Amino acid sequence: MAKRAHHYRLRLEHLAPAAPEQPTHAPLELNFDNHDDIFQIIERLEGRQLFATPGQATEFAIGLKLFGEVMLKNREHPLFAEFRPAFSEFMKQLKNGGKPASE
Repeated sequence: MAKRAHHYRLRLEHLAPAAPEQPTHAPLELNFDNHDDIFQIIERLEGRQLFATPGQATEFAIGLKLFGEVMLKNREHPLFAEFRPAFSEFMKQLKNGGKPASE
């Protein structure tokens, strides 16, 4: 039986280049699945006020969930072998409100 997943579409638009001589890229659209409700995670992280700017929690949550899901789906890939334990500890700390998991 297949695991249930939330289905998402992400649209990334390049609004302006860093310098006038650089190109502006066409929008990129990505459909993906994630086992978590990313909107709920964003709401929780925004409420914690972990970062200097309110929108950074949204950036962080989206990046983390995209990365984490790819790593989870490719858990046996050698690229993640050394990083996986640290990521696991990081996630425990994040779920603990940003405090080390040992507290």
